[in-house]
Amino acid sequence: MKLFNPGGERGSAMSYAGLLEKIEIMRSTLRWATRIERPDIEKLLRQANTLRDEVMQLSHKERFVQAVSKGTADGEAAEAPAELSTGERRQALLARSFVFEGTFGDNPKLLDALEIAEKAAPTDLPVLVDGESGTGKELMAKVIHANGSRADKPYISVNCGAIPDSLLESELFGHKKGAFTGAANDRKGKFESAHKGTIFLDEIGELPLPGQVKLLRVLQSHEIQRVGSDETIAVDARIVAATNKNLRKLIEQGSFREDLFYRLSVIHVTLPPLRDRKDEIPLLIAYYGDEAAEALKRRPVALTPRLRSFLLRYSYPGNIRELRNLLYRLSCLAGETADLAHLPEDIRPTAARPGAAPGAPAAGISLAEAKRAASDDAERDCLERGLQEVGGTVAELARRWDMNRSHLQILLKKHGLHSKDFRKES
Repeated sequence: MKLFNPGGERGSAMSYAGLLEKIEIMRSTLRWATRIERPDIEKLLRQANTLRDEVMQLSHKERFVQAVSKGTADGEAAEAPAELSTGERRQALLARSFVFEGTFGDNPKLLDALEIAEKAAPTDLPVLVDGESGTGKELMAKVIHANGSRADKPYISVNCGAIPDSLLESELFGHKKGAFTGAANDRKGKFESAHKGTIFLDEIGELPLPGQVKLLRVLQSHEIQRVGSDETIAVDARIVAATNKNLRKLIEQGSFREDLFYRLSVIHVTLPPLRDRKDEIPLLIAYYGDEAAEALKRRPVALTPRLRSFLLRYSYPGNIRELRNLLYRLSCLAGETADLAHLPEDIRPTAARPGAAPGAPAAGISLAEAKRAASDDAERDCLERGLQEVGGTVAELARRWDMNRSHLQILLKKHGLHSKDFRKES
């Protein structure tokens, strides 16, 4: 099987046969050489590194071709991805050795984004990732880098909103000694440091217009100039940009260049907010609970049923970042078991605040949310009472209520209830 290597330095087709031939040449060199001088050793090491890069590239590209072509070999197979359940789609991603740092659930919108990232990763096409703050845009950029042919090359992150306008050009493109006051030495910029790798431009919507013009020139010419220098430097960096703003609206307002938007958004990935991915919350609670315990060098904190219920229902305006921070807070402040009192006071349910009337609704929620919360509370209370009556035996409770045991397990999982917590000690 041969795979075309677009934009590569060699520009030729790669094949397993070609790689095996190169390996055999190196083996023969080592087998028959009576003496190997240092220059020959260095040459062999360079060849071995080049060969390793080609193997990695071939592996990534073959996975990409399989992922894209799977389901397009014939008319019937073309419809196969749409017929897969969300769980099957998730498992298919993992089965294709999709590298993902962290955890993710079965939400269809998130799976759509991950499958787009999987197909885009082996290419060098620019990717624009948008979504609310805290939805995991930088994590997605790392996923794209880790699944691409540049995975073993540099990954450089730049927060465009954190660089002062006066230092922007120097930060991105570097400067020559003496170019301005304080430039005591030559300095490489972020693009030069990302050569052959990936540069992640976070908060691209915060980039001022003069910086947008300079970035557009780099995207067009693949060359940079250090501040204070006339010399052009060729750079080959894969661009992944991210924003929590609506760039199309910024274009209408005249604060973002339309030509730059189209340059950056060849592949466009949108990450849904956590409130639209509530199926993930139990997974994220477990993942970040374990991560916090490891960081703090203590046992994972247990959550009371009412705290777990709150965490499953909460809307998370700060998205995954807020959930992670909450788990770290709970792990730090609580002993063995965390409860509502360990939550920040501004999000703590009113009834859990000092001096609040029992049963008072949480402040700042809509009528629909209040109704849903009341319904969920009633459902959870019923489940808790039922489990207490049967001593935590799920099969017995399902028999009493004349319902399917698997459906009862789903309800228990929804509310974060564990039957073992209700078993009577002998």
